[in-house]
Amino acid sequence: MLIYILFFTLIGSVFSLIGGIVLLFKEKLALRISHLLFSFAAGTLLGTAFFDLLPEAASNASKNINIFLWALIGFLFFFLIERFIHWFHHHHEHPSTGLGQVKPTVALITLGDSVHNFIDGVAIAASFLVNIPLGIVTALAVAAHEIPQEIGDFSILLHKGVDRRKVLLLNLLSSLVAIVGAVLTFLMADFVTGLLPVFLSVTAGFFIYIAASDLIPEIHEENRRGLAVLETTLLFLGAIVIWVFVSLFG
Repeated sequence: MLIYILFFTLIGSVFSLIGGIVLLFKEKLALRISHLLFSFAAGTLLGTAFFDLLPEAASNASKNINIFLWALIGFLFFFLIERFIHWFHHHHEHPSTGLGQVKPTVALITLGDSVHNFIDGVAIAASFLVNIPLGIVTALAVAAHEIPQEIGDFSILLHKGVDRRKVLLLNLLSSLVAIVGAVLTFLMADFVTGLLPVFLSVTAGFFIYIAASDLIPEIHEENRRGLAVLETTLLFLGAIVIWVFVSLFG
């Protein structure tokens, strides 16, 4: 089981880095693709939450565990994390000096990305502890939203004047944090097993938050009718792909 967990966690990390590397050499292409990936990723996250994670949590939960309460807790918890990062960023900016502005931004993006990746690793490992198909679906949803996220992070750091090699190194290190989260969850399997419905529900809340707060607002920014229709189609397609996969293999 550990091999499955490590393999699929690495897939998410590799895919996210590929998106960032493309940005280093083909910025316009990467940014154009990322907008389409935002839409598909939002669909896969919502599909995974509603078609797989929550039903699986419900089927494994005792009467004492309210999966919807835990999903809401997960949603609000990740809102608070993002709120804190934004608050900390704005209170530590120093507009008078370029150097003072770059350092907090780099540190906060790296910290936020690392926390995000750690949670991704925990989510993937917890899903595999339930069953392999659930783990695969969760890993694919993570990979789908990591690509546009990393493109966005790479873009911000580059525009802040950070050296390309340093940008790549920072994102490589933060990506590896996902493996730490996955391995720790696996090593604590005896403790985690009894709380798997809670972990799955919190993960569902996390996925719903990312889709609703970070990705779907990006879709609403598109005013060109043709691209707006395409992005909306990809949103539905992402959810349908997860539904079909769960129906066939779940």
